[in-house]
Amino acid sequence: MAIFITQGRFSPDAIRGMLAKPEDREGAIRELFAQSGGKLLAYYMTFGDYDFMIVSEGPFEGVATSAIVAAATGGVSSLKTTLAMTPADMQQAFSRAGQVAAHFKPAGAAAPRTV
Repeated sequence: MAIFITQGRFSPDAIRGMLAKPEDREGAIRELFAQSGGKLLAYYMTFGDYDFMIVSEGPFEGVATSAIVAAATGGVSSLKTTLAMTPADMQQAFSRAGQVAAHFKPAGAAAPRTV
């Protein structure tokens, strides 16, 4: 399954809510991903440009569903999700891409490029 890294910010309303009633949201986040067909691997609170970072595993549509639900609640904003690959997965991707590139003709070229 694919691994995704999602970063985001809490809305001012969410911050006010957490100040009024501090709680550990990891269980709720874990359940959200499970219901979307994915799995929460890690959930961190971060400092800097983003307030949290989630590492999850699952199909892209499952991760997208979780992000849409989280954004629709109004509790988070500025979500950014990145696909992460292991070095072995990337090696396979480059191998496949090399085979495809050998037969791909760029726009305006007379013949396929040699990679």
